[in-house]
Amino acid sequence: MLKNIGLTELIIIILVLIVFAGSKKINELARQAGEATKELKKIKKEYKEASEAVKEELTANPEPEEKKKIKQKKGGVKNA
Repeated sequence: MLKNIGLTELIIIILVLIVFAGSKKINELARQAGEATKELKKIKKEYKEASEAVKEELTANPEPEEKKKIKQKKGGVKNA
């Protein structure tokens, strides 16, 4: 998103923000942006861990219960 913004444009944006919002407000906004970024990274990490856990669970038990029941009815698999 910000890949096409050059240094000059970035400086102009920062100056406009300082003029309209004031330096104290800028510090507060920057802090909030940092906290939001930190929270998003945390959520991303939790999502990745959860999806990996589900993937491991699915690969650990590749044969669904329905297939086992069908095989049992046909005599293919016996419960010990």
